[in-house]
Amino acid sequence: MEFEIWWLLSIPIFFGLGWIAARIDIKQLLSESRSLPKGYFKGLNFLLNEQPDKAIDAFIEIVRLDPETADLHFALGNLFRRRGETERAIRMHQNLLLRPDLPPEQRMQAQYELGQDFLKAGLLDRAEEVFQELTETAYSIQARRALLEIFQREKEWVQAIDAAKALQNSGTGNRNKQIAQFYCELAEDELVNTHPEKALPLLETALSTDRMSVRATILTGDALVALGKPEEALATWRRVEKQSISHTVLVAQRLMEGFQSVGRPQEGISLLKSYLSETASIDLLEVLFKAVLKQEGVEAANTLVHDELRRTPTLLGLDKLLEAQLLVVPPEIREDLSFVRNLVQRYASRLSRYQCSHCGFEARQFYWQCPGCHQWETYPPKRVEEMKLSS
Repeated sequence: MEFEIWWLLSIPIFFGLGWIAARIDIKQLLSESRSLPKGYFKGLNFLLNEQPDKAIDAFIEIVRLDPETADLHFALGNLFRRRGETERAIRMHQNLLLRPDLPPEQRMQAQYELGQDFLKAGLLDRAEEVFQELTETAYSIQARRALLEIFQREKEWVQAIDAAKALQNSGTGNRNKQIAQFYCELAEDELVNTHPEKALPLLETALSTDRMSVRATILTGDALVALGKPEEALATWRRVEKQSISHTVLVAQRLMEGFQSVGRPQEGISLLKSYLSETASIDLLEVLFKAVLKQEGVEAANTLVHDELRRTPTLLGLDKLLEAQLLVVPPEIREDLSFVRNLVQRYASRLSRYQCSHCGFEARQFYWQCPGCHQWETYPPKRVEEMKLSS
């Protein structure tokens, strides 16, 4: 009972202490707010009202009157950079770095912001220099991410591999898919320069890094063809079906040409038909249509397209059916049918694009890296119309 009485008596005491502490905090807050220049609140108000031009003018006036306000320098520099005024942002952050009294934490922040300015301005060499200096600081992860972006822009794939591995080792997540793509870029360079023997080890490393890398598998087959090993290339390309059945469309033309080169075109047609039965694809149908037309004739090609259009009705498929029909219709109606096909093609062409799943950027050809957002493996191997049907 005594304990309960003491506990009840202590409540007013704690309440009084809390009231005193709150009064002290309020007084301190009011004191600090009075010490801030009026222009600060004016600039803040402009920002809140989405008026960056007026906010910049207000902040510039404060910096002119009080050059020691480092935080305002940062805010102003970031505003300039967002507006695309990179020269002014660079000057703002460089001026900060010239101050001998700038604390170490703010000096590192100013360096990082300056690197971002250079990056936004496209001054990649200067940005790289700044970020390299920050790799062993508290801004290590941010700096390494920026360096990875720079190396990709410059197509410095060896350095990009090192940067991605360093980021992965710092605990920022798995980057094996990205690293495998960098090895593929190196391998493609070797293939372009007719060095398939140098490309193969790079592709082996890519596949050991990411065993599901469709691109590495496709390029391995290309290297084997260049080395005069078509049977090994065919066996390699067929691995794509185990990695991703939808990506077999990317290797369909290679497979068909490969089977034709070894004298087994019918085997290639049968294989592509099995792929088409598992994954509807206008691009796969295109390759198969041409192969069937060449090997089995017009009627067989026409039947193939007709059956596929019934299974998956699309404008792109209709265009292919009209192409097949033009091969068999009487001359007197060919002109009218050709006119209809031209109309269909006009509308179908808008749907015959690939679309990035990350940023929505559309392209006529398939990309491993999106030209819009620069993300890797964000393009599904299907056209826009096919994606809409499957969603």
